[in-house]
Amino acid sequence: TDDMRDSPSIAVIQALQDAGATVRAYDPEGHEQAAKVLKDVVFCDGAYQTMEGADALVIMTEWDAFRALDLKRVAGLLNAPVLVDLRNVYPRQAVEAAGLVYTAVGR
Repeated sequence: TDDMRDSPSIAVIQALQDAGATVRAYDPEGHEQAAKVLKDVVFCDGAYQTMEGADALVIMTEWDAFRALDLKRVAGLLNAPVLVDLRNVYPRQAVEAAGLVYTAVGR
């Protein structure tokens, strides 16, 4: 759904911004709705664009665009090879084999 009203991503993004982070985001289905709700967020045209020079990748949605990432490419795009998987999209072994530090919820 593209309904952002109760999305936990709002709180995560706000906490990151409060800590001084610049947030770059991509949502293949909810871009327009997200832009109305999220302020001072740089919206990108694709998942990989969000990672260019970023200090970490935080996955907050289960869209297919995030389930099929080339993890070695992800590691190469990030300043620091950190993947925070809040939806448990990836198995730890695959992420770590690609050279990324992996943090997930409940694992």
